[in-house]
Amino acid sequence: MYNLSGKKRVVIKVGTSTLSYANGNVNLRRIEELVKVLADLINSGRELLLVTSGAVGIGAARMGFSEKPHEVVQKQACAAIGQNILMHFYDSEFSKHSHTVAQILMTRDVIANKERSRNVSNTFRQLLLMKTVPIINANDSVSIEHLDFDENDTLSAMVAKLSDADLLVILTDVDGLYDKNPDLPDAKLIPVVNDVTNAMIHNANEKGSEFSSGGMLTKLEAAIIAKEGNIPTVIINGEHPEILYDLFENNAVCTLFTVD
Repeated sequence: MYNLSGKKRVVIKVGTSTLSYANGNVNLRRIEELVKVLADLINSGRELLLVTSGAVGIGAARMGFSEKPHEVVQKQACAAIGQNILMHFYDSEFSKHSHTVAQILMTRDVIANKERSRNVSNTFRQLLLMKTVPIINANDSVSIEHLDFDENDTLSAMVAKLSDADLLVILTDVDGLYDKNPDLPDAKLIPVVNDVTNAMIHNANEKGSEFSSGGMLTKLEAAIIAKEGNIPTVIINGEHPEILYDLFENNAVCTLFTVD
């Protein structure tokens, strides 16, 4: 198994399925546990950037939707509502552990533009120097035609590259990449992936909860993007955030995408 204990600058991506219940409401206990672990990892000397999903789903739940809305304007409005809720929780929970958070909302045009992407990289670098926790989300409230990033998986990989991260960790609702649908009794976890194959892409399950939009396919895409920046990727179950301790002690059940 590869040694991840020395990875200092880490991008951690948390999805809607980790942050909220199936009905879209915020999972308060999960967020509290996650932030406590992240704060402790920072205390140990790591630099963390948190890429968070959930704004649209949480905003939709707050406004009484039974599922994520389909109309773009409704998604944008729910994102504005949900982002405020998310940041309130993050700020409150990190403050309990004496850590300051900073919000950065991004769209694809920021990443595509060299000057803007350089500005974002400089901002990441400065925020980490200031010992703050950058919390990044897609700026869905001003997205023009579609939500810019599917469940923010690709965004997390881009953030990893822009921040010169040592590792990308994607928290989700399964233990990692399986050789077939993980709901099948004979499905087997793939612990290490050296190259993403066409068969893996074909088998990727895109079905998420009613309030999430991502799936394994977008996580494979994220791993491919991160590898372009020589950054390994881990897909791991975020149900119990304490598993991150096991990850950095090289004992976690997960899938590692190598860069060798």
